[in-house]
Amino acid sequence: MSVILLAFFYCSKKFKFIRGYGMYIPSITNIENALKVYYENAEIGNKEIKYLFGNRSSATIARLKRLAKTEMIKRGMPTFNAYKVNTAIAYDVWGIDITDLENRMKKIKELSL
Repeated sequence: MSVILLAFFYCSKKFKFIRGYGMYIPSITNIENALKVYYENAEIGNKEIKYLFGNRSSATIARLKRLAKTEMIKRGMPTFNAYKVNTAIAYDVWGIDITDLENRMKKIKELSL
């Protein structure tokens, strides 16, 4: 029983449950990576998603892109590449708050960590 609880605790730390979508989103690997991907790319694909979340399976990447594509359709956002999703919408759907990450990055630089 304790092994199951330990496994659940470990998984709950690495993934975030997104309500309304009924699925878990992996944690970002690094704040700098998340900001770099956000500001350098208007649309992101598999390469950028792997850079953002670490080396994930192709099924996980497809699932994340499917969530973002669904939201893009709901918002009426056109796609310029069939294999990529809009960065701002993807971050919004995945629960990645850019202003919070920027504030954290400023704090890290202030404290020289």
